[in-house]
Amino acid sequence: MNDFASLPYRPCVGVMLANPEGRVFVGQRIDTRENSGTTGEGDFWQMPQGGIDPGEDVRTAALRELEEETGVAEAHVTILAQTAEELLYDLPPELVGKMWRGQYRGQRQHWLLMRFSGSDSDIRLDAHKHPEFAAWKWVDPDTLPDLIVPFKKRVYRAVLEEFKGLI
Repeated sequence: MNDFASLPYRPCVGVMLANPEGRVFVGQRIDTRENSGTTGEGDFWQMPQGGIDPGEDVRTAALRELEEETGVAEAHVTILAQTAEELLYDLPPELVGKMWRGQYRGQRQHWLLMRFSGSDSDIRLDAHKHPEFAAWKWVDPDTLPDLIVPFKKRVYRAVLEEFKGLI
């Protein structure tokens, strides 16, 4: 990639899914698990997120991504908040050109906080034909920045700070 800075950011949404106890859903990414083993440096977890399709609004994209990645239907969530501004992150240089067919330098993300009202059995990682997560768990929100890939830590800290009083 010759001109990284000229590439646009990929439009994206993220979902912080909180259960009634104030714990947050994270999934273990299949791609980092397969590439790095099941423990150690490559063992990264993240909240659901994904691209916004052309013509799709943020709320619709967030609900679609949540259902695709976790099997959680709209009937089992209440949207509590959305970040006031988009949050940006850049891919590390070694990933530019490998992710998203080299079209983007990183992502610009809108994040939504949703309250989960279903049961754990409503979470199905195999709900979509191309699962993104190998495993999932509920975690204390303060641990989120420690679980994510290093280049997304700043975004996770910002999301956590903005939603902290509502989780």
